[in-house]
Amino acid sequence: MTDSSHPTKAALPPTRRQVLQAAAASALVVPPALRSVVHAAGSDKPEKEDVRIGFIPLTDCASVVMASVLGFDKKYGVKIVLSKEASWPGVRDKLVNGELDMAHVLYGLVYGVHLGVAGPKKDMAVLMTLNRNGQAITLSKDLASKGAVDGPSLARVMAANKREYTFAQTFPTGTHAMWLYYWLASAGIDPLKDSKIITVPPPQMVANMRIGNMDGYCVGEPWNHRAIMDNIGVTAITTQDIWKDHPEKVLGTTADFAAKNPNTCRAVTMAVLEAGRWIDASLQNKLKMADTIADKAYVNTGVDAINQRILGRYQNGMGKTWDDPNHMKFFDDGAVNFPYLSDGMWFLTQQKRWGLLKSHPDYLAVARQINRIDLYKEGAGALKVPVPASPMRASKLLDGVSWDGSNPAKYADGFKIHA
Repeated sequence: MTDSSHPTKAALPPTRRQVLQAAAASALVVPPALRSVVHAAGSDKPEKEDVRIGFIPLTDCASVVMASVLGFDKKYGVKIVLSKEASWPGVRDKLVNGELDMAHVLYGLVYGVHLGVAGPKKDMAVLMTLNRNGQAITLSKDLASKGAVDGPSLARVMAANKREYTFAQTFPTGTHAMWLYYWLASAGIDPLKDSKIITVPPPQMVANMRIGNMDGYCVGEPWNHRAIMDNIGVTAITTQDIWKDHPEKVLGTTADFAAKNPNTCRAVTMAVLEAGRWIDASLQNKLKMADTIADKAYVNTGVDAINQRILGRYQNGMGKTWDDPNHMKFFDDGAVNFPYLSDGMWFLTQQKRWGLLKSHPDYLAVARQINRIDLYKEGAGALKVPVPASPMRASKLLDGVSWDGSNPAKYADGFKIHA
């Protein structure tokens, strides 16, 4: 783009001297145009400029999509090449074989691959957390009509009407499986003994419930609100009511890619951080995001399925409406994005609890291997995004049990219902 008042000057690239002068100057006085040249010309130059990033059609792919759509990627010398994927096993396989450089991916999937659970074993890396909250558990309208509208009432209905109950999650080691199992168990339902658990890709949940393939499912938005709009399901609980401010999707890659391309990883992290900050900045931005990602190229649904719950405007499909302050967040002053070690460790405790891991891993060591806090801090620091003092955080889940990462083996073994 040229400046009409100085067309010739604007078209000329900066000289090497200008670049070096800019590099030596304070960032506060360097013109933005020169600053981006310095970034690309210096030692921070991304090793790989075209970065292929996979995503699944879910509301929480938004920060990765908007980083590309709004051009935040170009600001840091990379081009995000988006790749819409059909299922989480597909994302896993393409990450492992290098078809994808990175992905919008389930936290627990990355940890499972690293330990060789639910697929091939490959050393993995988490660059940042993409979002918190904003998933839900949907029960069929048929179950709701029989009185099953939350955990305790579901347990009563299942006890009174004996049959095989089928619930769906999106990947065996993934977040949705863990939220579903945790919730069922908190109501006294053993997910492995009292029900049949199936795996269904997120965009196929609504269609499968419509034809009666399952009694309930756990998935990300917009596929819970969509079930209400289509009058086939009700929201039994949101995942933020299972664990307030829980981690959800991450920006994942292989350990090899992160080791060979640290500048690329940092550049993409910065672009996605900026996109998350942009989304969370205003109501107008959230609505523009919803309008963008509803498109066929991304989530492929009506914008009305997306734009209510991202604003915290909830309904359960049975007449109840509420404003939820703990709706899906993408940035929240940086609180969302730090890859806490304790978050990663929590998924390991649940994988051990449900028999996916046969023995206790070295929880902290595994989390330190996977979560690239070093790269995250560099990117966040450059953007002046605050980072927490500790890589561990404390939370209390819906059953009143506290988690802080201090004794993961004891925590994992402490549940009454387990594999």
